[in-house]
Amino acid sequence: MPTTTPDRVRAGEPAARPARPGAAAPPALDPAERARLERAVSVPRSRFLLGIPVALLVLVWSFNGAQFNFAKLGEGTVNMGEFVSRLFPPDFSKFGKIVELLIETFQMAIVGTVLGAVLSLFVAFAAASNIAPRWLYYPARWVMNIIRSVPDLVFALMFVSAVGLGPFAGILAMTLGSIGSIGKIFAEAMESVDEGPIVAMQAVGASKRQVIQYGVLPQAAPLLVSYLLLLFEGNVRGATILGLVGAGGIGLELTTAMRMYDYGHLSAIIICIVVLVTAIDQGSALIRRKIT
Repeated sequence: MPTTTPDRVRAGEPAARPARPGAAAPPALDPAERARLERAVSVPRSRFLLGIPVALLVLVWSFNGAQFNFAKLGEGTVNMGEFVSRLFPPDFSKFGKIVELLIETFQMAIVGTVLGAVLSLFVAFAAASNIAPRWLYYPARWVMNIIRSVPDLVFALMFVSAVGLGPFAGILAMTLGSIGSIGKIFAEAMESVDEGPIVAMQAVGASKRQVIQYGVLPQAAPLLVSYLLLLFEGNVRGATILGLVGAGGIGLELTTAMRMYDYGHLSAIIICIVVLVTAIDQGSALIRRKIT
């Protein structure tokens, strides 16, 4: 007797897989539950589509307010090309001095990163909502917001007036500035850990120190190390800027070369900074691969 082919197979639709012997048939989804799930999926999508024109309006408003002008940029391309052409050939006659100042900048970044990370970690404990009580959480967040709102150059000027010119003022500025930026990221990394181990430890009577030591830090450690490396890279670049106000590092030499129109020396400084930042970036990437 010839076998009959189901209609949907004849129409080109794939045939359903035969159930395994002894396997229970999947339960049918209730129509009301199905409608609820479809609404739950469609609401975020509709909100996203409605947000697109709002985002475009904000972007256009920002372009107009910031006086962004593509035509003006095109007209100034010639001047940009002329400025870049003055940077060549680079003059490495003061290479020894450049290396010495880069080493000082590197040392400033190391000390500033270590001090800033330690202080930021303590502040992060107070600013993590799953660790700190409310009476401590909000003041810690406000302190970080205030520090993050003040530019590092202002901190550098403040410490230069306090301790004088030199790298010590730059280190203090980097340390204080790190609390506002990396402290917030450390706190958010601690807030993103799995709550299961924390709840279990609290249920058996673990102290707050034990919860942090055995429940929070082991989970957040990879993120904390990654953010620490990011802080170090940022401090290396930031140290070159702090030197503009006499806070040590290569920044003062960079400013002097610009003011003296010594473009060859300026080019050599920029090339050396690029090499240093690239080497640090590659080293940080290697460390990240090892810890992930």
